[in-house]
Amino acid sequence: MSEKLEQILSLVSEYILEKQEHESWTAGEDWISYSGPIFDDKEYLAAVKQILDGWMIFGKHAREFETKFPAKLGKLYGSLTNSGSSANLLMVAATKSRRFKKQLKDGDKIITPVVCFPTTINPIIQNNLVPVFVDVELPSVNLDLDKVEKLLESDPDIKGIMFAHVLGNPPDMDRLMALVEKYDLVFLEDACDALGSYYDGKKLGSYGDMSTCSFFPAHHMTTGEGGFIATNSQRTRTILASMRDWGRACYCNTMKPGNVTGATACGNRFKNWLPGRPDAVYDHRYVFDEIGYNLKPLDLQAAMGLEQLEKLPTLDNARRENWAKLRAIFEPYRQYFYMPEATDKADPCWFAFLLTIREDAPFSRSDIVKHLESLKIQTRSYFSGNILAHPGYIHMSAQYGDMNETFVNAQLVTTNSFFLGTYIGLTDAKIAYIKDAVDDFFGKLE
Repeated sequence: MSEKLEQILSLVSEYILEKQEHESWTAGEDWISYSGPIFDDKEYLAAVKQILDGWMIFGKHAREFETKFPAKLGKLYGSLTNSGSSANLLMVAATKSRRFKKQLKDGDKIITPVVCFPTTINPIIQNNLVPVFVDVELPSVNLDLDKVEKLLESDPDIKGIMFAHVLGNPPDMDRLMALVEKYDLVFLEDACDALGSYYDGKKLGSYGDMSTCSFFPAHHMTTGEGGFIATNSQRTRTILASMRDWGRACYCNTMKPGNVTGATACGNRFKNWLPGRPDAVYDHRYVFDEIGYNLKPLDLQAAMGLEQLEKLPTLDNARRENWAKLRAIFEPYRQYFYMPEATDKADPCWFAFLLTIREDAPFSRSDIVKHLESLKIQTRSYFSGNILAHPGYIHMSAQYGDMNETFVNAQLVTTNSFFLGTYIGLTDAKIAYIKDAVDDFFGKLE
């Protein structure tokens, strides 16, 4: 390392640590965010070093991250992407590959909960598959497995299931996996909110044919933007690597200048690779096996992600602790809410603290949310609520009849659910301020 580079990095570290030392929060004046990135100087140093190195695109840090992260989801292999949304898109697209063991065809149906985030169902639609929506349970807001089973019994065109574990809390995975096995379903597991969560001692993300994770700043760890797809199948990993890289056949590290023939999996970049042109010697890096995308992240993101991985146990523990503290705050008022509970056998690493106001409560979601937000405590609705109520999806709603009858709980979630954050940025002082705000709200009801 040159002397000048050492000076630059030293100054960056000094600047970040001084800046963070002087950061403060004043009750009632500064916002309490529901989430956000937690960095020290190490993430910034990793980013600066990568910028100064001059190698911007997918590189050594990304490859290292791909070797380390799959175990966090209980898998063997994985592909790093530029966002969690891209991870879901790639995961669904891979099921359409001719090389995927349970290849899905246009028109095949995929069960998914009607309460979701668009990135769960959009890839289904974008890949010419058909979402089949089911209602959710309360208080978990996970998909209703009774309704899932009835659909599977009646519709042989259902070939898969895709859903997100709600804020880190899974459904009954024993029952779900029994249905997956019985009906030979493709199971696409969205674990974007569930990093660090377990069911019966087994990591969420480990159950699906493929599983995804998001590294958006609000999530358990962040690379700024970023996502991941994990699998236990080497064949599926090859499909994912290809489709992420424009559909490229070659998955070797041939990006470095001068790597013409060697250090490749095939041992020879230049060969008769084109089945339609056996007379043509062609560069394997420009042979395409799949109809793919460009969904690769920057190596800078991966460099920061490697630092975040070191902090992940601390970040996860904070979410569990803060969720418990928030539950204690709302416990005296439980008569007004469907209170959140961990699914039996589950140990969630909670993304957020979710509340659904009971139908007979003497206040509305708007009442309590406005109160909290007026005191600069951030809240969020539970994502879309009933996605079929939204302009982009309402054209799909007619086949489900009266929403108030078909999706009873989803309708309630749409109007009555909200959540607070659980991330490590919630200091004891902020938790105490939230408690005072909540107590004040309910004190005025009496």
